[in-house]
Amino acid sequence: MPEIRNYTMNFGPQHPSAHGVLRLILEMDGEVVTKADPHVGLLHRATEKLAESKIFHQSIGYMDRLDYVSMMCNEHAYVMAMEKLLGIEPPLRARYIRTLYDELTRITNHLLWLGTHAMDIGALTMFLYCFREREDIMDMYEAVSGARMHAFYYRPGGVYRDLPEHMPQYQKSKFRSQADMRRMNKAREGSLLDFIEDFTERFPGLVDEYEVLLTDNRIWKQRTVGIGVVSPERALQLGFSGPMLRGSGIEWDLRKKQPYEVYDHLEFDIPVGVNGDCYDRYLVRVEEMRQSNRIVKQCVKWLRENPGPVWLDNHKVTPPLREEMKFDMESLIHHFKYMTEGYCVPEGEVYAAIEHPKGEFGIYMISDGANKPFRLKIRAAGFAHLAALDEMVRGHMLQDLVAIIGTQDLVFGEVDR
Repeated sequence: MPEIRNYTMNFGPQHPSAHGVLRLILEMDGEVVTKADPHVGLLHRATEKLAESKIFHQSIGYMDRLDYVSMMCNEHAYVMAMEKLLGIEPPLRARYIRTLYDELTRITNHLLWLGTHAMDIGALTMFLYCFREREDIMDMYEAVSGARMHAFYYRPGGVYRDLPEHMPQYQKSKFRSQADMRRMNKAREGSLLDFIEDFTERFPGLVDEYEVLLTDNRIWKQRTVGIGVVSPERALQLGFSGPMLRGSGIEWDLRKKQPYEVYDHLEFDIPVGVNGDCYDRYLVRVEEMRQSNRIVKQCVKWLRENPGPVWLDNHKVTPPLREEMKFDMESLIHHFKYMTEGYCVPEGEVYAAIEHPKGEFGIYMISDGANKPFRLKIRAAGFAHLAALDEMVRGHMLQDLVAIIGTQDLVFGEVDR
């Protein structure tokens, strides 16, 4: 047999399984990884520094672009930090809408994760299945904000507007029959809440389809069981959060431990793993989709029964309605001041964290009393997970590295910031 010598190789930044612009420098002993050195910063856009030169509410749109798979959740932490400094609380209906969209965002994040993770390992069908459902959630985003991804929907004091009474419908097309059009528009004949409710009725059965394809599939289990094992103690030491921490058997979820918005009014369970391997983290995320569906159902029921305002009637922090602005001088002044100068936030520092689909996403903000943040620091969940990649892959084969990167659910917009 010829002697196998150790060598160094690049993995990424253009590798399709690198989930973005990750560059790994691998030291290989044949097919076995002996060391992995992650190089980040290839997507660095200086979000934290840019926020310091913009008035507070102009940076909400920057947050969408951090983890560009979980848009509204990023906005949520930033808006919560502003609200803590301002000492305001949004109306109850706005808090329910935020909770509803946080959970829809969690589902869309996990759908994209499942589709791409399975495709990395070789199950191409999952990608098509997951994107079929993700398309419905993108339509829900578009219905409230006008944008499919970068929504800019959460604002200090509430949300941009109430849920619409009508869903956009598919238009006639020479490529589709009348019967197809009727079928596609069936769930769109009512309000957005009707559309979301229809989705929640269908979704558990669709998750069952995913599980039929993967959960007991012997190839899937060979690729994930016993791969990338992290013990509960080590997961805590490495700063893991979210499904990465819960997959190791630690029941830590900010929605239960440090409730925000209306999570303390809702019923849901926190799934935890046992072995801390890729397979357990897969099971945790699949069960999280089911629990998010439960939360969405409860929010829809409450929102149907309780109409009300969706943002504060305090025009120092929220702009007046367009109709008021056209006829009322006070409102015109408020609108002009809001759009040009924004508002001054009291001096102080604050940390606001939410249970993001990927883990704990936090915003640490310092205000010096001006209309811009003095300092902004973003705590991205994926950064801590990526730091543990070397430890997780040592001794595994090169193809297991792909499974471990997939199970970390990395998005480099938030890692590089």
